[in-house]
Amino acid sequence: MDADSDVALDILITNVVCVFRTRCHLNLRKIALEGANVIYKRDVGKVLMKLRKPRITATIWSSGKIICTGATSEEEAKFGARRLARSLQKLGFQVIFTDFKVVNVLAVCNMPFEIRLPEFTKNNRPHASYEPELHPAVCYRIKSLRATLQIFSTGIITVTGPNVKAVATAVEQIYPFVFESRKIL
Repeated sequence: MDADSDVALDILITNVVCVFRTRCHLNLRKIALEGANVIYKRDVGKVLMKLRKPRITATIWSSGKIICTGATSEEEAKFGARRLARSLQKLGFQVIFTDFKVVNVLAVCNMPFEIRLPEFTKNNRPHASYEPELHPAVCYRIKSLRATLQIFSTGIITVTGPNVKAVATAVEQIYPFVFESRKIL
């Protein structure tokens, strides 16, 4: 087994965060009274709306900016955002679906081996930081991809990046480094 051999790693996307605008002012009180699955947070000035299919939660501001979280793919995030815009149209708002953008993707990848974190940190010092007193994982940042990886000694890696492609590329880039610091049983 070497780092160059093709190993199939399952990358499980757990959350996709996206943003879009409606290009109209939204009356939060009307959404709270007439909308379904709604929580009105008047003190903060926002409404939380939940969709069951796809399972997403949207934070709606009166300015028309909406943040959707909870999707498991970029396509599902866009579909959920469009469904949300349609439900706002049904409430009587002149919604125009614009400026859709995926802003964050969170994924988990399980390596087929355990990792020696102190050795990994020492070998990758400028990019990796490990403070075992504060957090049980190594924080590894890839600035070119704008991705952050949390590497645990069990071999589990959580990846945060701007899109799915960046997340997959980050896992591909980190694999040889974690492979050379694997625990040999």
